[in-house]
Amino acid sequence: MKTTTIEKRIRRHKRIRSRVIGSAERPRLAVFKSNKFMYAQLIDDAAGKTIASASDIKDAKGTKTERAIAIGKAIAGEASKKNITSIVFDRGGFRFTGRVKALADSAREAGLNF
Repeated sequence: MKTTTIEKRIRRHKRIRSRVIGSAERPRLAVFKSNKFMYAQLIDDAAGKTIASASDIKDAKGTKTERAIAIGKAIAGEASKKNITSIVFDRGGFRFTGRVKALADSAREAGLNF
């Protein structure tokens, strides 16, 4: 039986999540992308709470990469409002290319360290 792309992503995601844990001081930046939209959340795994989130559902103008860059800047802005400068990046099992890399790079440029 041949494994599908989704099954491979889920397997990668489980492997990443076993090593990546967010805390209140250093939350986890979780990224999810669908065919149309992209989402990012800052999560405190110790408390089980979402600290901040950003997505491109409401403002879906521009290319997908441009929207990913905007999400990275938005989540970094939300983090800076809550005095968060250091995070742990969770790419959600997605490969670190394209939109995921664009979001990570823009978050780094906006002041997040990971």
